[in-house]
Amino acid sequence: MPTIVEELADFAARAEGRSLPGDVVAESKRILLDTLGCAVASLGDAGARRGIEHGRFLGGSAGSASIIGTGTTTSVPGAAFANAELVNALDQDAVLPPGHVTPYVVPGALATAEALQSSGERLLTAIAVAHEMSYRIGKATDYLRDIKDGVVTIPKVIGYSSTLFGAAAAIGVVKGFSADTLADALGIMGSTMPTNTQRAWMMHAPSTTIKYQLAGGMALSAVTAAHLAELGHTGDRQMLDDREYGFPRFIGTSRWEPAPITAGLGSEWTFTPFQSFKPYPHCRVMHALFDALTEIIEVNDIKPDEIDAINAWGESFVMQPVWVNETIRNPRDAQFSMTHGLALAAHRIPPGKAWQTPEAVLDPSVLELTAKTTFQEHPDYTAALASNPAARRSRVEVHARGTQFSGERGYPKGSPSPDPVTYMTDDELIAKFRHNIDGVVNDADADAVIEAVYDLENVADIATILSRLQPNSAD
Repeated sequence: MPTIVEELADFAARAEGRSLPGDVVAESKRILLDTLGCAVASLGDAGARRGIEHGRFLGGSAGSASIIGTGTTTSVPGAAFANAELVNALDQDAVLPPGHVTPYVVPGALATAEALQSSGERLLTAIAVAHEMSYRIGKATDYLRDIKDGVVTIPKVIGYSSTLFGAAAAIGVVKGFSADTLADALGIMGSTMPTNTQRAWMMHAPSTTIKYQLAGGMALSAVTAAHLAELGHTGDRQMLDDREYGFPRFIGTSRWEPAPITAGLGSEWTFTPFQSFKPYPHCRVMHALFDALTEIIEVNDIKPDEIDAINAWGESFVMQPVWVNETIRNPRDAQFSMTHGLALAAHRIPPGKAWQTPEAVLDPSVLELTAKTTFQEHPDYTAALASNPAARRSRVEVHARGTQFSGERGYPKGSPSPDPVTYMTDDELIAKFRHNIDGVVNDADADAVIEAVYDLENVADIATILSRLQPNSAD
């Protein structure tokens, strides 16, 4: 009887781009376009620049894989590290339960595909496999928004390390590994993956600038696992079957329900209804509030100095040090502070890289309004979440000009939900991409990248897409 690792490996080895369902193809293309734009948007971020430098430290400044948007190349490991840091730097990358998946699973596959001059169809298949595998394993473990005894309760140990099975598999798909080699890659990945450190990050504010988990380190570990399997190392194939001594034990999950990992695997694709995209470069917990607040501000043309107070109600579990923090030292503190985020949104800065400049986050007007802003748990949040996992019941009140303006949202923009308006359309996603690359890539190259990504299955060489994302080519 095959182990879970062997079943996952067989699924990855058999996956074919031409046979993927239409929604899986569409979401995988959208994920890639958004990922490329998020990376280019981060080029000016101090944390991202550290990632680029470490990528060059790992792989030098000449190689077969691009550091996105820089015009330089390095080794596959170096590019995977640097690009993962770029994609995640502004915290506007795509999200999928168990949380951030894309910045960990795409960079290794992308760098490998470029180095091998692989086809778009091969990369498309790799992205689809990685997200499907990550979503399925995530369902088996503790989740950030688990409800226990009627309360959303954060597990003691939590993080995104489980996504690295998908990351290693994606590299194996690009390289055309056999099911046997893929099983070894997954087994090695399970034995070598970073620990889940997200809960410590939540509790120790002001938080670290490497955030919940180091994206570059995550991507690099997947490259290592896949390469070692290719070289002949063997992996632990019982890793996901052994509750007592295997992955569930050492990853720290209190819940291990593995049935969803393999149920219908290969015949049913499950991740697309839960794939979300972020309109704002800020932790996803605040997005429904940003939607309501910006509408109030714009419809009523309210200036920041007219606001006496902003009072908000939203997700219940975020009353933790990293989110209630108001000590803003750098853009990464700002990405998670709830009250600072609301104050920044009230200044009508277009969402994107302009939100994360030191000038914006440390603007005295923003900091002054932060002190006038409050956040509390929405009383109906948990009940709404229990009825629909995409629900984020939120309410905001703006006190200005002697008047109270109020707004509510049930679901944030960017997530599929019962409200069709929240789905981010292709046109909206393309607009986000264009905004993210503005000032770096010219219009002709932007058009070429968009066209190629939406026709990915017919792209002969992935390197032709990355060659269009060059610096200083803007008109």
